[in-house]
Amino acid sequence: MTLAFYPRGGGAQVARYLARSLGDRGVDVTLCCGSLGCPGASTHAETFFAGLTVRALDFTEAAARHGRGQDPMTARVPIHPSFEDRPGVPDRVFTSLTGADHRRQVAAWCELLASVGPPDLYHIHHLTHVNDAVAAQGGIPAVVHLHGTELKMLDAIRRGACGSRPHAPAWQRRLHAAAGRADRLVAVSPADRDLAGDLFGIEPASIDVVPNGVDTQRFSVNRFDAYEGQALWRRWLVEEPRGWNETGAPGSVRYSDRDLQRGFHDRSTGEPLPVLLYVGRFLDFKRVPMLVRAYAAVRAELGPSAPPLVIWGGFPGEWEGDHPHTVATSLGVDGVFFAGWRDHGDLALALNAVDVFVAPSVDEPFGQVYLEAMATGLPVIATRSGGPLSFVNVDPARPNGWLVTPDDEQELAATIVTAMSNETERESRGRRGREIVEREFDWRHVAQRFEAIYRDTIAGS
Repeated sequence: MTLAFYPRGGGAQVARYLARSLGDRGVDVTLCCGSLGCPGASTHAETFFAGLTVRALDFTEAAARHGRGQDPMTARVPIHPSFEDRPGVPDRVFTSLTGADHRRQVAAWCELLASVGPPDLYHIHHLTHVNDAVAAQGGIPAVVHLHGTELKMLDAIRRGACGSRPHAPAWQRRLHAAAGRADRLVAVSPADRDLAGDLFGIEPASIDVVPNGVDTQRFSVNRFDAYEGQALWRRWLVEEPRGWNETGAPGSVRYSDRDLQRGFHDRSTGEPLPVLLYVGRFLDFKRVPMLVRAYAAVRAELGPSAPPLVIWGGFPGEWEGDHPHTVATSLGVDGVFFAGWRDHGDLALALNAVDVFVAPSVDEPFGQVYLEAMATGLPVIATRSGGPLSFVNVDPARPNGWLVTPDDEQELAATIVTAMSNETERESRGRRGREIVEREFDWRHVAQRFEAIYRDTIAGS
């Protein structure tokens, strides 16, 4: 199994859970991936993927070269490129890399794969330079797992949105060729299957759809009472702050006990308030600044009974467009709390300490964190686009959340008000969410489907 990147974001979570679940089924998995930093860091491969057989490319020196003003792509092990175009970061967008950069990336991966030896099959997460390194290993069958971010980039190239990047056409050709070489293509949602078919000029029905899964034991219904929830928020926001502003430094956004008292309690009655939670990175399609603006309208309408909005995540120093903290500060909106980037264990606790999950992403490729929220009995607010359409309100008679029009700030604010004002409806939709996760999205079911794909692919190769 290959993952081009160091552990960060949803793709790494998918690789970790899927590899473990496959191992439980007797599949021998070696995970080849990137790594950054020292043991103990969340970006360090063997730390993040503890318990799995891991072989990693260490990007630490490449990142250090960037810090010294040198080109991280010319290091002996160049750091991976990125699907997102962000200034001032070592992992530059794919479309900015030259042919020579591509060859260095492939060479590093060829060396890693050769050191591991030939497997029965490659499971390649994403379309990247790694696909070319796998092809160089000589005719071993490969399943290519499309996570959606590569499709977004290829769609942007097709639409001419990467016009300032002269190497975009070359990367488009490389990744299209990699898709054509795959023995099987797997998409995470019907929407991504259709987009991939359109991009690559193939029949969508030939692409398998296998959704991501959920650890239904870790992410389970175990609601905290108000006192227990307050203790958790105090730890995450006051005692161990990791929220960050445009400096990019974890802990640069901090809170006091008075801030928590004012934000998490009704200022008229002193009663604990329901809590609204966003989880994710600060990428443009996530629409976090828009969420902050919509939340300002919620506070204007609900006044002292407005719920706090906790923004959980944002990889330190990484954002596209306006920084959400800057937006909140410029609007002067109270009640927004930035918890920073934290591990999956803390997230499972946090989801049990809130009342509604909201993420107004537009064309979210899949949306695993929505399912993790649903697994803990939370109703979710999503947009009518992308992956969430395959699991949010699929039965209109038994809704498990709310769907809003993409980029409709007013509708988003009104929906938040509706959700936060009706405890009975929140609870009933949350129960239905847990039901669909247990029935269709447990990682054990996902691993079983992938094992069947592996066996069919090997037999057909």
